[in-house]
Amino acid sequence: MGTSGESELKRARLEKNLTLEEAAAELNAITGGTSDTSQLSAWESGRRRTGLRNRRGLVELYNKPNEVLFSHQDGQYGVAQALHQAQGTLITRWTDLLDAMTSVVAGAKRHLVVTGSRSREKAYLDAIETAVAQNPDLVHTRVLYGPPRHPELAEHLVRHVELRDPAARRNGVRTLSIGLVDRGETVERFFLASESQAVVPLSSLHTADGFGCGIVLGVAAATGLVRHGQEACTAARLLGTIRDVRDLPVRRR
Repeated sequence: MGTSGESELKRARLEKNLTLEEAAAELNAITGGTSDTSQLSAWESGRRRTGLRNRRGLVELYNKPNEVLFSHQDGQYGVAQALHQAQGTLITRWTDLLDAMTSVVAGAKRHLVVTGSRSREKAYLDAIETAVAQNPDLVHTRVLYGPPRHPELAEHLVRHVELRDPAARRNGVRTLSIGLVDRGETVERFFLASESQAVVPLSSLHTADGFGCGIVLGVAAATGLVRHGQEACTAARLLGTIRDVRDLPVRRR
């Protein structure tokens, strides 16, 4: 029997007489994901908000509506708190944006997630390669939305795979994942995030081309974007060998 302090998400699991391990296994069978018991526990307690794909999977698993299962995550107070924590600093100059992006990379100790297929700035790409080379425990995830737009990014990806084997694991964890999303109707995402900070590039205020502005976000939003990127990579086509990366076409404008 549940207690009054338990979330509806946890009650739904207990009603089906599932352990956390069993629930995670059944959820992954539905979504094709890699959720684990610590994630399920955090979702049930409200310490973390469940992503869209896993919400759909849990709705199917428990046969209960979204607004019931996740009311403890989406309540008025929780939404207001999340919005407050997500407020960031607007950057309107390209040089400041590049400095902020490089700072996020340099400060990454556990996770570094980068999305998008348009990067080409040498200082920024060099900073990522340095972080990967100098910190073997850093879990780096790159999500491409379609092939690279510039040869600089294509060469950067090759150097990544030369630095680390995507198939290798360190302490049981894959530390390099490169995923390719088939664009189709999928909107390209642009952000980079570590465990403590994130930057979301925005369209330039000064020209019709490029992304010269951005928003710097703190730890709460950064943590969410790390999960977002990792889930997107899990759902994408993984590029697991140097041949996969070298065979990528450069999709020029």
